[in-house]
Amino acid sequence: MSNELIFGFHSVEAILAKEPERFLEIYALKGRDDKRLTPIIDEARKFGISVQFMQRKALDNKSKDEQHQGIIANVKAAPTYNEKDLDVIIAREETPFLLVLDGITDPHNLGACLRSADAAGVHAIIVPKDKSAKLNGTARKVACGAAETVPLIQVTNLARTLREIKDAGVWVVGTAGETDTHVFDASLTGPMAIVMGAEGEGMRRLTREHCDVLVKIPMAGSVSSLNVSVATGICLFEVLRQRNANN
Repeated sequence: MSNELIFGFHSVEAILAKEPERFLEIYALKGRDDKRLTPIIDEARKFGISVQFMQRKALDNKSKDEQHQGIIANVKAAPTYNEKDLDVIIAREETPFLLVLDGITDPHNLGACLRSADAAGVHAIIVPKDKSAKLNGTARKVACGAAETVPLIQVTNLARTLREIKDAGVWVVGTAGETDTHVFDASLTGPMAIVMGAEGEGMRRLTREHCDVLVKIPMAGSVSSLNVSVATGICLFEVLRQRNANN
């Protein structure tokens, strides 16, 4: 199994709390001794994890100048999830709530979508294996720990996966600017998959064709669209609002 670097307090804390056995080594900022970093170091040492203190420049080089907050960890790569795992999740949940990201290639956006998905109670995120952002250190840091709680399902054929989840009773709701249906007017209370397309390009044709309904976020200003992670959060929390209203 390969290794990967993760960085930032939330990412390191999340894996340390759930899977400390994945840690190989921690690199921490030399000379920093505060209430945020010290407890992580102390907890890591309880598990026998090696901690190496380094100058900021060395940490910057390791993180390729991403914001690391003074802590980086070398960990065993997390297991990946596929279509079989998705089948288990759908069968397990009484009212499955899924997020589909079609062509999201920026790891910052992937991380932000993971964070919103966790907060809204999404059971899994589905992405195509090709032409999608990887769950790297940047995505994990932006996700603030959500990458360790929301399964990221990588599928070989997204159109086929959409057909299969529809056969399992999941209603597939796509987002598109040209529809007349506002997301706040749509019924989003049952087993649900929200599909978000890439910024600018939107959903691919086959993805769109497999949606049961299309919705859009009403825009009141001069801009024509939102960042995909912002739009994702709005749609997910509308689903959550409607679910809570029906309980």
